[in-house]
This record gives sequence, C-alpha cells and structure tokens, in this order.
Amino acid sequence: MIRVAAVGDIHMGPDTRGVLRPAFDTLPDCADVLLLAGDLTRHGTTDEARVVADEIRGLGVPVVAVLGNHDHHDDRQDEVSELLRDAGAHVLEGEATVLTVGDARVGVAGTKGFGGGFVGASAGEFGEPVMKEFVRVSRRCADGLRTALERLAEEDCDVRIALTHYSPVPETLAGEPPEIYPFLGSYLLAEAIDTAGADLAVHGHAHAGSEHGMTTGGVKVRNVAQPVIGRAFHVYHLPLRERVGADAV
Repeated sequence: MIRVAAVGDIHMGPDTRGVLRPAFDTLPDCADVLLLAGDLTRHGTTDEARVVADEIRGLGVPVVAVLGNHDHHDDRQDEVSELLRDAGAHVLEGEATVLTVGDARVGVAGTKGFGGGFVGASAGEFGEPVMKEFVRVSRRCADGLRTALERLAEEDCDVRIALTHYSPVPETLAGEPPEIYPFLGSYLLAEAIDTAGADLAVHGHAHAGSEHGMTTGGVKVRNVAQPVIGRAFHVYHLPLRERVGADAV
C-alpha cells in the first residue's frame, strides 16, 4: 500500500511562513510522498516561492509539484520552479518522475493543465486566433500528461498518479458556479488519463468544488484544494499493482 499525501491551493506568502511546516513534519509517519497540486503562491513572486520552498525543504518524504495559474501570475514561473527544485521538489510540466518507496516504484506524471470545459459544453479550436490558442494550450497540456503517463507505463511502476492543477472532470467542480466550469478544467485531461491509464488523478484550483470524482474510464479523481479538504493535506491509500512479468500467485 502506498500512502499519498496531497494538497493544492495553499497560496503562501511572507505572512504565512511556517504555518504548514508543523503538519508537514508529521508526513514521514503517515505518508510516503507529498503531492502539491499548484497555486502554491498568491501571485507567483519569488519571495512567495521562497516561503513555499522553506515549508517543504527536508521533509523526509519526496515532494512532487505542479504549478497553478497563481504561480504564473508574475511571469516568473521558471524562477518559482527552480526555487522549489532547489528545496528538493520534483516540479513537473508534461513530465514524469519515478520515486522509490521501499520496494515499490511510484510514478507521478504532471502538468498544470488548462481550461476549456467538458463534454457537451467545451471550447472548440475555431474562430479568432486567441480562441484557437486557448484550446491549443489546453490540448498541449493534455498531450504532455498523456505522454508522461505512457512513459510511466513503460517504467513498470507499481502505482501511477496524474497530478494537475486544473480539473479533468466536472464532478469535482460541484459547488462552483456552472458558468465558470470552462475556466476550471478540461475534458482533454481526462481523455489523456483514460488513454494512458492511472491509479489516481489529483488536482486543485476549484476552491468551492467537491473532493470526489471519477473519469469515464474509472480513474478516481480527487480535488485536494485546501479549502475543499480543510486541512494541511489529505492522505490517500493506493494498492500496488502487479508488475509486468511478476510470478503468478
């Protein structure tokens, strides 16, 4: 069993320095990995990123993160990512990482993702150039996630997790105004997850949403935005899959 701690939308700044650290210090006792589902800062400044970096430095468990829209606001996303990496985090965008947890291999594929909406009410790649680019950005993020998950399948991981900021399904947005669903996620992310396969999908972004959802392919989706889970992190327990070539029992 793999214990996955996850949280998003912690929106840290200088005035919240140290707020999460006492809870994070308990992670080695209750979790094997910490996933951060974006919007780690308020405005994407380097000062805010340094606060996050200090919060996660030397935790005793691996940390994997994606950025959110707030982390892009100051157009310093590369610097934010570098500060988090210097603190030991794996920061993903269309990439994957494989973590060794005891004898198990835990694969995490990540992207910020983007909006666009869901089946029956989604944006199309048609019309003005800015509208086409909106949809193309969402598609590129989804394609990167799919490719990263496929790479993890080749790595024969015991557990595969999709980590995004934007939501892949509308169910975890329940509680948000339906009018803003297209700005909270995209069905393209769910298509990528179902095509490549995963054991769990984790996202944030929807502060007034709901925790539980599922893709049409049956992958569990969890909204871990801190206002939704109401705590420093939530822990999910994932059974190990049988490895390719393993002896039959």
